[in-house]
Amino acid sequence: MGLGNFFENYLKQDSLFVDKSILSSSYMPSEIVYRETQVNAVANILAPALRLERPSNLFVYGKTGTGKTLSLKYVLKSMEEIAKKNDIKLKTIYLNCKLKRVADTEYRLIAQLTKEFGREIPSTGLPTDEVYNIFYGVLDQQKQLVLLVLDEIDQLTKKIGDEILYNLTRINSELKQSQIALVGISNSLIFAESLDPRVKSSLSQEELVFPAYNALQIQDILRRRANHAFREGSVETGVIEKCSAYAAREHGDVRRAIDLLRVAGELADRTNAKSITISHLDEAEQKVESDRMVSAITDQPKQYQAVLYSILLVAPEKKHFFTGEIYDCYQTICKKSGLNILTQRRISDILAELDMQGIIHAKIISKGRYGRTREITINLDQALTLKLRDVAEQSLHLTDNGNKQTI
Repeated sequence: MGLGNFFENYLKQDSLFVDKSILSSSYMPSEIVYRETQVNAVANILAPALRLERPSNLFVYGKTGTGKTLSLKYVLKSMEEIAKKNDIKLKTIYLNCKLKRVADTEYRLIAQLTKEFGREIPSTGLPTDEVYNIFYGVLDQQKQLVLLVLDEIDQLTKKIGDEILYNLTRINSELKQSQIALVGISNSLIFAESLDPRVKSSLSQEELVFPAYNALQIQDILRRRANHAFREGSVETGVIEKCSAYAAREHGDVRRAIDLLRVAGELADRTNAKSITISHLDEAEQKVESDRMVSAITDQPKQYQAVLYSILLVAPEKKHFFTGEIYDCYQTICKKSGLNILTQRRISDILAELDMQGIIHAKIISKGRYGRTREITINLDQALTLKLRDVAEQSLHLTDNGNKQTI
């Protein structure tokens, strides 16, 4: 059968989806459930912007999939509507710092911010000071209040250092008409602790922590989405419950639960199934888990990859292992791949991030007068561990003409 016939038959099939966009990460529901307290707190902190008074800088923390970005966008959308209705010169800018070629250098970040005001800057070639001056110029063209939201702000400081935050907070002293306030969103609960004291002082931010959703909350959110995303009766009993249990196990990540349900629906559609079953969900879980872990390597800096690869090498040898063992292996990998060797304290920070992402479980234990260390276990099955090792080896250039180097 040619592709033409395949696509003709595909169009004739009844999809289980009514509106797949409801299960996308960009979907904005009409109300944000189980986050009313946090939404109100954000609104209270940012409300002065509607009077063109600069609000406090705000940092929002929480693990992946706890509703941080959704809640911020919900508040900003409401503020934009009120500002437009009342002719208030409020501008909101949202940037995801994890995206490549947007915030991977200070130059590109300021160029992207300048572009938000309609002024294009070449991707390279100008002195950074000149790029800042152009940005100041477009920003200060009229009296306005700018709310700059930097999502995954910890990724920004990883790439280009925390001096950028200091520079952004100093912008207001250069402006005559406009004012700018920063909102940072971070998956790392210890992000602020790693900032230079001078940077922390210049930010003088308010902080808000988003707790993880529990299994019942995730179940209710999934059911609300499923009721509008799928045809009535197309999700079998037990699928929503098991999907929420998967996500609750992964630190209450509701975004992952929604992704799982969408992928399960897509897998059922591909086989022309009449409904989404537990088996579709199990297959989706394996696929999403694998994709997520692979991106955990490919989307991260080389130092992060080197630490994760060290864990993947040590893990098969023993059930539990310690920070020192990882660090020894990490130093060897850095020498092989030409990376600078970070301090053991910085490696401990990366281990804490891996723990937060559910890739490892790291329990801090005391060794008396010898200090504290992390006892680490890996949360991946053998097949996924081997796959991630291969991806890391290629990314860190630890393979030579297809042959693995000895570490």
